[in-house]
Amino acid sequence: MLPMCSEHCLSHQAVHNWVQKFSEGQTSIEDIIRADRRVTIDAVATATGCSHGQAYNMMDEWLGFHKVCSCWVPCQLTPQHKSQRMGLSLQHLQHYQDEGDDMLSRIVTGDESSVHHYEPEMKHASMQWKHPASPVHKKLMVTSSAGKVMLTVFWDSQRVLLTEFQQCDRTVTSASYCAILTKLCAAIHRKQPGLLTKEMLLLQDNARPHSANQTTAMLRSFKWEVFQHPPYSPDLALSDLHLFGHLKQHILGERFPDDDTVERAVCAWFQQQPQEFYAAGFQEL
Repeated sequence: MLPMCSEHCLSHQAVHNWVQKFSEGQTSIEDIIRADRRVTIDAVATATGCSHGQAYNMMDEWLGFHKVCSCWVPCQLTPQHKSQRMGLSLQHLQHYQDEGDDMLSRIVTGDESSVHHYEPEMKHASMQWKHPASPVHKKLMVTSSAGKVMLTVFWDSQRVLLTEFQQCDRTVTSASYCAILTKLCAAIHRKQPGLLTKEMLLLQDNARPHSANQTTAMLRSFKWEVFQHPPYSPDLALSDLHLFGHLKQHILGERFPDDDTVERAVCAWFQQQPQEFYAAGFQEL
């Protein structure tokens, strides 16, 4: 019920307008909101004959409606995509149930991401405590620098196995990706030879260079088992889900004068991470 006193009380005119709306069949503000989820507070105030503040109080405090942005998703999954994701997920879960953490120790995963010479810190990173008498703190809007390199990284539950950098104006093709896979094979021989004897599992997304015929033929020649990746499933791409986020959070606000400095900083950060950091990423699967 509306408060019956002080400034919260509806005016006589507002009550008259509400009575008229009810007579016309309009029985609730919820009807207006549910008819148009994007309706503005001013539109509700006009329709009901109350002030902007009264409309906001009724919508927010009394009815419990809060206006939020839509959640971005990479793609609208079709029934076929959902069925495929369900089938592969059940298959992987059964695989894990049979082997346990031994399956995770056999996985090598990799992906590409661009790393800028300068990545400005996020707005929330500059939050600070403020007293009413404190001066207003300003933060300039700065975009990411044009200079950047393309990072390709492969890692397992213990360490980074291979890092490759190339200029971002060069497109990743099946030929260049196969060249990187050849280097990965050599890196595994040096750093984790036991992986090759345990029938290594390769986890990668469905980007075109990763699934091209040339790439598929090379993986068959290596006798690597490919961990099937459902379409449009970024939560199963471990590099995006775990590795790249922490890396880019670390270099936010730092300025690198050239590509070489970026590459050294990235490699140094990888080496500083303990084994538990990489193992935690695989546990998120």
